[in-house]
Amino acid sequence: MANPWAGEVEIWLDGVSHRAKLTLGALAELEESLGVTSMIAMIERFEGGTFSSRDVVAVLVAGLRGGGWSGGMDEFLLAELKGGPVQAAHLAATLLGRAFRVDGA
Repeated sequence: MANPWAGEVEIWLDGVSHRAKLTLGALAELEESLGVTSMIAMIERFEGGTFSSRDVVAVLVAGLRGGGWSGGMDEFLLAELKGGPVQAAHLAATLLGRAFRVDGA
């Protein structure tokens, strides 16, 4: 089970629960996969509503990898995500929000 206080989100792939977390390493991987030059640029992309479904998938894969999952984009694209596209967008937003949450806020 994921611990939201530790920035974790629970993601179900093919009926199996996984912990996802955007660690610093996962964020660096995410910046590279999205082709952005900074975390601020990445957040602006999501806050401005200019993100794509590929961006959402990139956030989820980075979070899963930050949580210890050894898969990658290809494995994720072949898996069944519980909740589908709407849940994917919600999970990506939650991951980003928890990664940049300021304690006490």
